Amino acid sequence: MTTRHPAPCFPVTPPFCSLQSSRRCSGCSRFWACSLSISKSVGKILYARAVTLDGLIGQIDAQRRKTGPRTIVGISGYCGSGKSTLTRQLVAAVPDSKRMRGDDFLDPVRSHRRSSDWDGVERLRLASEVLAPRREGRPSTFRRYDWSQRQLGTPEPLPVAQILVVDLIGLFHAEALPFIDLTIWCDVDLQTAARRGMERDEKLGRNHGVLWRDVWIPNERDFHDQFSPRTQADIRYSLS
Repeated sequence: MTTRHPAPCFPVTPPFCSLQSSRRCSGCSRFWACSLSISKSVGKILYARAVTLDGLIGQIDAQRRKTGPRTIVGISGYCGSGKSTLTRQLVAAVPDSKRMRGDDFLDPVRSHRRSSDWDGVERLRLASEVLAPRREGRPSTFRRYDWSQRQLGTPEPLPVAQILVVDLIGLFHAEALPFIDLTIWCDVDLQTAARRGMERDEKLGRNHGVLWRDVWIPNERDFHDQFSPRTQADIRYSLS
Protein backbone atom coordinates (compact mmCIF):
# COMPACT_ATOMS: atom_id res chain seq x y z
CA MET A 1 0.00 0.00 0.00
CA THR A 2 1.30 3.50 -0.86
CA THR A 3 0.43 6.51 1.29
CA ARG A 4 1.89 9.75 2.55
CA HIS A 5 3.48 9.40 5.98
CA PRO A 6 1.48 11.63 8.35
CA ALA A 7 4.62 13.11 9.97
CA PRO A 8 8.27 13.61 9.02
CA CYS A 9 9.12 10.17 7.62
CA PHE A 10 11.55 8.01 9.50
CA PRO A 11 12.13 4.28 8.98
CA VAL A 12 11.34 1.91 11.81
CA THR A 13 11.32 -1.82 12.03
CA PRO A 14 8.41 -4.06 13.09
CA PRO A 15 7.34 -5.37 15.54
CA PHE A 16 7.46 -1.91 17.15
CA CYS A 17 4.44 -0.82 15.12
CA SER A 18 1.39 -0.66 17.38
CA LEU A 19 -0.94 -1.27 14.43
CA GLN A 20 1.27 -4.04 13.00
CA SER A 21 1.22 -2.71 9.45
CA SER A 22 3.81 -1.59 6.93
CA ARG A 23 3.38 0.88 4.07
CA ARG A 24 5.48 2.71 1.51
CA CYS A 25 5.68 6.48 1.93
CA SER A 26 4.77 8.28 -1.29
CA GLY A 27 7.01 11.16 -0.26
CA CYS A 28 10.29 9.27 -0.01
CA SER A 29 9.37 5.77 -1.31
CA ARG A 30 10.71 4.12 1.82
CA PHE A 31 8.76 1.53 3.73
CA TRP A 32 7.74 2.61 7.16
CA ALA A 33 5.97 0.81 9.96
CA CYS A 34 2.97 2.63 11.25
CA SER A 35 4.07 3.88 14.66
CA LEU A 36 0.80 5.60 15.53
CA SER A 37 -1.21 4.55 18.54
CA ILE A 38 -4.32 6.19 19.89
CA SER A 39 -4.70 7.08 23.55
CA LYS A 40 -8.37 6.41 24.20
CA SER A 41 -8.34 8.42 27.42
CA VAL A 42 -7.38 11.72 25.77
CA GLY A 43 -7.75 10.98 22.06
CA LYS A 44 -4.20 11.98 21.20
CA ILE A 45 -2.01 10.54 18.49
CA LEU A 46 1.11 9.15 20.08
CA TYR A 47 4.38 8.49 18.27
CA ALA A 48 5.38 5.78 20.71
CA ARG A 49 8.37 3.48 21.05
CA ALA A 50 9.03 3.34 17.33
CA VAL A 51 10.25 6.95 17.38
CA THR A 52 14.00 7.23 16.89
CA LEU A 53 15.96 10.24 18.09
CA ASP A 54 16.01 11.55 14.51
CA GLY A 55 12.26 11.06 14.32
CA LEU A 56 11.81 12.93 17.58
CA ILE A 57 13.92 15.81 16.24
CA GLY A 58 11.68 15.83 13.15
CA GLN A 59 8.56 16.07 15.32
CA ILE A 60 10.03 19.03 17.21
CA ASP A 61 10.87 20.79 13.96
CA ALA A 62 7.33 20.15 12.70
CA GLN A 63 5.95 21.66 15.91
CA ARG A 64 8.19 24.73 15.47
CA ARG A 65 6.85 25.24 11.96
CA LYS A 66 3.33 25.02 13.35
CA THR A 67 3.65 27.20 16.48
CA GLY A 68 6.41 29.58 15.43
CA PRO A 69 9.57 30.94 17.04
CA ARG A 70 8.39 30.73 20.66
CA THR A 71 7.84 26.97 20.75
CA ILE A 72 7.96 25.27 24.15
CA VAL A 73 8.77 21.55 24.42
CA GLY A 74 8.17 19.82 27.76
CA ILE A 75 9.97 16.63 28.73
CA SER A 76 8.90 14.65 31.77
CA GLY A 77 9.13 11.17 33.19
CA TYR A 78 9.89 9.44 36.45
CA CYS A 79 12.96 10.28 38.50
CA GLY A 80 15.85 8.48 36.80
CA SER A 81 14.04 7.99 33.47
CA GLY A 82 16.61 9.95 31.43
CA LYS A 83 14.97 13.38 31.09
CA SER A 84 18.22 15.31 31.39
CA THR A 85 20.05 12.96 29.02
CA LEU A 86 17.35 13.26 26.36
CA THR A 87 17.14 17.03 26.75
CA ARG A 88 20.88 17.46 26.29
CA GLN A 89 20.77 15.28 23.18
CA LEU A 90 17.91 17.27 21.70
CA VAL A 91 19.37 20.69 22.44
CA ALA A 92 22.66 19.59 20.88
CA ALA A 93 20.88 18.41 17.74
CA VAL A 94 17.97 20.84 17.25
CA PRO A 95 18.99 24.19 15.75
CA ASP A 96 18.22 27.34 17.74
CA SER A 97 17.09 25.50 20.87
CA LYS A 98 17.90 26.12 24.54
CA ARG A 99 17.32 24.14 27.71
CA MET A 100 15.49 25.31 30.81
CA ARG A 101 16.81 23.00 33.53
CA GLY A 102 14.15 21.50 35.74
CA ASP A 103 16.33 21.41 38.85
CA ASP A 104 16.21 25.22 38.83
CA PHE A 105 12.53 24.95 39.75
CA LEU A 106 12.71 22.48 42.63
CA ASP A 107 12.24 23.52 46.23
CA PRO A 108 15.01 21.69 48.15
CA VAL A 109 12.86 21.15 51.24
CA ARG A 110 9.43 20.40 49.77
CA SER A 111 10.88 18.15 47.06
CA HIS A 112 12.21 15.92 49.85
CA ARG A 113 8.77 15.53 51.43
CA ARG A 114 5.83 13.27 50.65
CA SER A 115 3.15 14.82 48.50
CA SER A 116 0.60 13.53 46.03
CA ASP A 117 1.20 16.26 43.43
CA TRP A 118 4.98 16.86 43.57
CA ASP A 119 4.43 19.97 45.69
CA GLY A 120 8.21 20.58 45.67
CA VAL A 121 8.12 21.24 41.92
CA GLU A 122 7.56 24.98 41.57
CA ARG A 123 5.37 24.85 38.47
CA LEU A 124 3.68 28.17 39.24
CA ARG A 125 7.05 29.96 39.36
CA LEU A 126 8.06 28.24 36.13
CA ALA A 127 4.80 29.32 34.50
CA SER A 128 4.88 32.93 35.72
CA GLU A 129 8.58 33.60 35.10
CA VAL A 130 9.21 31.51 31.98
CA LEU A 131 6.33 29.81 30.21
CA ALA A 132 3.68 32.54 30.18
CA PRO A 133 6.04 35.40 29.22
CA ARG A 134 7.55 33.34 26.44
CA ARG A 135 4.15 32.34 25.12
CA GLU A 136 3.04 35.98 25.16
CA GLY A 137 6.28 37.28 23.66
CA ARG A 138 7.01 39.72 26.49
CA PRO A 139 10.32 40.36 28.27
CA SER A 140 10.85 38.61 31.57
CA THR A 141 13.47 37.39 33.98
CA PHE A 142 13.64 34.14 35.88
CA ARG A 143 15.51 32.91 38.95
CA ARG A 144 17.44 29.69 39.11
CA TYR A 145 17.60 27.90 42.43
CA ASP A 146 21.17 28.23 43.71
CA TRP A 147 21.81 24.87 45.36
CA SER A 148 25.13 26.02 46.83
CA GLN A 149 23.53 29.04 48.55
CA ARG A 150 20.21 27.27 49.20
CA GLN A 151 18.21 30.20 47.84
CA LEU A 152 16.91 31.67 44.61
CA GLY A 153 19.61 33.28 42.52
CA THR A 154 19.82 36.67 40.82
CA PRO A 155 17.15 37.29 38.15
CA GLU A 156 18.42 36.72 34.61
CA PRO A 157 16.83 37.17 31.18
CA LEU A 158 15.00 34.34 29.49
CA PRO A 159 17.06 32.34 26.98
CA VAL A 160 16.65 33.55 23.41
CA ALA A 161 15.87 30.67 21.03
CA GLN A 162 13.10 29.51 18.75
CA ILE A 163 12.67 26.34 20.81
CA LEU A 164 12.80 26.15 24.60
CA VAL A 165 13.08 22.64 26.06
CA VAL A 166 11.98 22.23 29.69
CA ASP A 167 12.73 18.96 31.51
CA LEU A 168 11.16 18.39 34.91
CA ILE A 169 9.46 15.81 37.08
CA GLY A 170 5.79 16.52 37.73
CA LEU A 171 5.65 18.84 34.71
CA PHE A 172 2.52 17.43 33.06
CA HIS A 173 0.12 19.18 35.42
CA ALA A 174 -2.64 21.75 34.84
CA GLU A 175 -0.38 24.49 36.21
CA ALA A 176 2.06 24.06 33.31
CA LEU A 177 0.44 22.08 30.49
CA PRO A 178 -1.51 24.98 28.91
CA PHE A 179 1.78 26.68 28.03
CA ILE A 180 3.55 23.66 26.49
CA ASP A 181 3.30 23.08 22.75
CA LEU A 182 4.74 19.56 22.59
CA THR A 183 4.93 17.10 25.48
CA ILE A 184 7.37 14.18 25.53
CA TRP A 185 7.31 11.38 28.11
CA CYS A 186 10.48 9.40 28.78
CA ASP A 187 8.84 6.01 28.63
CA VAL A 188 10.70 4.05 31.30
CA ASP A 189 8.75 2.16 33.95
CA LEU A 190 9.05 3.37 37.53
CA GLN A 191 10.99 0.35 38.81
CA THR A 192 13.64 0.68 36.09
CA ALA A 193 13.84 4.46 36.42
CA ALA A 194 14.26 4.28 40.20
CA ARG A 195 16.98 1.64 39.89
CA ARG A 196 18.87 3.77 37.39
CA GLY A 197 18.45 6.85 39.57
CA MET A 198 19.73 5.10 42.68
CA GLU A 199 22.70 3.71 40.76
CA ARG A 200 23.49 7.21 39.50
CA ASP A 201 23.28 8.68 43.00
CA GLU A 202 25.52 5.95 44.38
CA LYS A 203 28.17 6.70 41.74
CA LEU A 204 28.01 10.38 42.68
CA GLY A 205 28.38 9.57 46.37
CA ARG A 206 24.85 10.62 47.27
CA ASN A 207 23.20 8.66 50.07
CA HIS A 208 19.58 9.03 48.95
CA GLY A 209 18.33 5.49 49.49
CA VAL A 210 15.81 6.48 52.16
CA LEU A 211 14.53 9.38 50.06
CA TRP A 212 13.99 7.11 47.08
CA ARG A 213 12.15 4.50 49.14
CA ASP A 214 10.08 6.74 51.42
CA VAL A 215 9.52 9.89 49.35
CA TRP A 216 10.37 9.95 45.66
CA ILE A 217 8.99 6.58 44.56
CA PRO A 218 5.73 7.03 46.54
CA ASN A 219 5.43 10.59 45.18
CA GLU A 220 5.79 9.28 41.64
CA ARG A 221 3.10 6.65 42.22
CA ASP A 222 0.70 9.21 43.68
CA PHE A 223 1.31 11.71 40.88
CA HIS A 224 0.81 8.99 38.28
CA ASP A 225 -2.47 7.87 39.86
CA GLN A 226 -3.82 11.40 40.21
CA PHE A 227 -2.63 13.10 37.00
CA SER A 228 -1.81 10.29 34.51
CA PRO A 229 1.23 12.12 33.06
CA ARG A 230 2.09 9.34 30.62
CA THR A 231 -1.26 9.68 28.84
CA GLN A 232 -0.91 13.47 28.78
CA ALA A 233 2.12 13.16 26.50
CA ASP A 234 1.99 13.79 22.76
CA ILE A 235 5.04 11.54 22.34
CA ARG A 236 6.28 8.61 24.40
CA TYR A 237 9.97 8.12 23.85
CA SER A 238 11.93 5.13 25.11
CA LEU A 239 15.64 5.70 25.67
CA SER A 240 17.77 2.69 24.86
